[in-house]
Amino acid sequence: MTYIRSKKLAPCHGASEHPSRSGAARATLLTGIALSCSLPALAQTPTPDSTVLPAIQVNTSADSNYKTETLASPKFTQPVKDMTRTVTVINKDLIKDQQATTLTDALRNVPGVGTFFSGENGSTATGDAVYMRGVDTSNSIYIDGIRDVNPTHRDLFNTEQVEVIKGPSGSDFGRSAPSGSINLVTKQPGLDNSFDASLGVGTPNYVRSTIDWNHTLNDTSAFRVNLMGHKADVAGRDTVDNERWGVAPSLAFGLNTPTTVYLDFMHVKQDNTPDGGVPTIGLPGYTAPSPALSALNRAPMVNSHNFYGTASDHDDSTTDMATVRVEHKLSDTTTLRNVTRWAQTKDDYLLTSFLGSATNIKIPNPADLSTWTTTRLPTLRDSNNRILTNQTNVTSKFSTGSLQHDVSAGFELTREDQTTYGHNSPTMPDVSLYYPNSDIFVGNDARNGLDSTGSTDTVAAYAFDTISLGDRLQFNGGLRWDYYHTQYSSTAACGSTGRTPIPCPKGMPVGSAVSAVDATKVGNLVDWKIGALYRLTSNGNIYFNYAISQQPPGGSNFALAASGSGNSAGRTDFDPQRAATMEIGTKWELFGKRLLATAALFRTDITNEVQLLDGGTYGQIGRKRVQGLELSASGQITPLWSVMAGYTLQDARVATGSAVAADGSTLLSYTPRNALSLWTTYKLPYGFTIGGGANYVSGLERGTDGAVGTPTQTDGYCVFNAMAAYEVSRHLNFQLNLYNLTNKSYVSSINKSGYRYFPGAPRTVLLTANINF
Repeated sequence: MTYIRSKKLAPCHGASEHPSRSGAARATLLTGIALSCSLPALAQTPTPDSTVLPAIQVNTSADSNYKTETLASPKFTQPVKDMTRTVTVINKDLIKDQQATTLTDALRNVPGVGTFFSGENGSTATGDAVYMRGVDTSNSIYIDGIRDVNPTHRDLFNTEQVEVIKGPSGSDFGRSAPSGSINLVTKQPGLDNSFDASLGVGTPNYVRSTIDWNHTLNDTSAFRVNLMGHKADVAGRDTVDNERWGVAPSLAFGLNTPTTVYLDFMHVKQDNTPDGGVPTIGLPGYTAPSPALSALNRAPMVNSHNFYGTASDHDDSTTDMATVRVEHKLSDTTTLRNVTRWAQTKDDYLLTSFLGSATNIKIPNPADLSTWTTTRLPTLRDSNNRILTNQTNVTSKFSTGSLQHDVSAGFELTREDQTTYGHNSPTMPDVSLYYPNSDIFVGNDARNGLDSTGSTDTVAAYAFDTISLGDRLQFNGGLRWDYYHTQYSSTAACGSTGRTPIPCPKGMPVGSAVSAVDATKVGNLVDWKIGALYRLTSNGNIYFNYAISQQPPGGSNFALAASGSGNSAGRTDFDPQRAATMEIGTKWELFGKRLLATAALFRTDITNEVQLLDGGTYGQIGRKRVQGLELSASGQITPLWSVMAGYTLQDARVATGSAVAADGSTLLSYTPRNALSLWTTYKLPYGFTIGGGANYVSGLERGTDGAVGTPTQTDGYCVFNAMAAYEVSRHLNFQLNLYNLTNKSYVSSINKSGYRYFPGAPRTVLLTANINF
């Protein structure tokens, strides 16, 4: 069973149950299941004088169409086929057919995008650590076009579609990753009466229930509520599990009138057992970190099911989000919108990890594996992330002579802040490498006052215009200005040992909390984009696009560092990281315009990277380059045959500066050179639908931090999935999903030092009953 080796492979071929800690979550899950059976009776038919739009309901897989015509944000005035960008949309039909429940699940349909990185040293984050085009894109995730401050895993129960736009998005959203943006579009009320419910059971110990009920209140108002209960063990891992529930009510007033008001709220509670990963001992490419541990060179592979945590490990989070959106039609061609949102996520976790260095591994008896141990390392996080924003947008269509304009302009005021509470690090006993015991509790992890706070206030204005010269030629451009003000402060224990110990003020005992960093960064960002499109025929075009975006110090995590203090990109004397992307491509609507096929060549240059200079100081002379090819197809080949496919070829390298990959090459880490995703379904007679697909990811280089003897790369892998559905009636269908059909063993992500990895999920089965009225 091959997991990792020191060089890349050629392309691919071919649980124990434990009690839940949360009674409230379990009760909610059972309530949701009960509601799945009882609520259809509440669905009503529209009255004769009602204004009725097409019902929004969970479709059977037979109705699937993976082509999406437009993006949800008013900032994008053109249909997807006419956007001069690489865009992938995972819509509700694809989410339903694959039974994707999290953002990570959905992003498997976007080749080259995924959670390939699993933390530095002994630390591991528990949220959506998304890499795209060679860059961590976790801070460029949005909900309805507003930055999402949620550091946890996102559930899709209240999501209509996921929109992935590649290339710099600074002109669209402000400070952001140079690789692009990911936007989740929430479900909204409409003037129809519909009820959709699902109940899924599967392996390992998987139970999930959802409800989506939309109800008209009168001719212009509607109510919608989405409910979710989820409980499952993590496939292929002992002890690790996920348990969550959520509710998302929404109201709409003034539908189909000049002024519409939407009121939304979402609450999600998670109670999970987190995963610290598996040692890479025994995998190809691993060697002992020191001669004293030479027995490791002959050691067998560690069981990938092993859990190295404790009974105290937990990952608890609560997310609340309230939104008010007002839309007013000033005329048939001009609409004014205003959105206000407040959101907060409280995240508290203790995750046990390990760092398999020469000083942490002990082998008292080389002949007895049961005596081999490693040091446990606790990772703690206790944080509160908040955002408050008000955003105003106007869209308008008008002519100036022979030129047709589509304009979108706006103004934004935003405050984001994060408070992270320091905790005592609990003392943990060593753990057996081959026979770990998790039935131990640890204590002394209370808050210790060593807290940090960060905030960014933003004032922004933007304007975009798409200009059409006749039916064939189109130009677009956009400009965004951001004024940002970031503040960061942190405390540390005085008199403690470390790289830069802080002296204790007179009269204060050792260990007292004193100021460690108190920094401010203020600046202006000007981001822009230009593009041109020429329609070769009524269903095909070629296009060009060039865009600039910037990420200032502290822009991704609020953390700032004092001027001149080391290699931190958050130094207040550093300039923003800058990215420029050039893209040329073509888009075609085929098979009666049911399917959109695209091809694009792109190049992104990232500058102002921090590098070591002569004399031991650091400066921003580094440069990275990511270039490649993107191919995609989405839609229907025939009314019975739907497809979603994508392929990317990426060459991601350090153009100037020191290597960041562990093998010493110039390649960027956690970026597959080749990646392929494919999913297709076909409707058969008598109510049957079959489907399936594959995901291929080539090998990944890991980062470098001086670790000795660990694998430098992961092998490529190919995973096959399938589904079958049967429509009992127009109100009921059953769906069977099978994941990893060949039970492929592979590495889904690896940490920077290469001491640990996360195995891909083995074969799992899910059976879902879908009810719709």
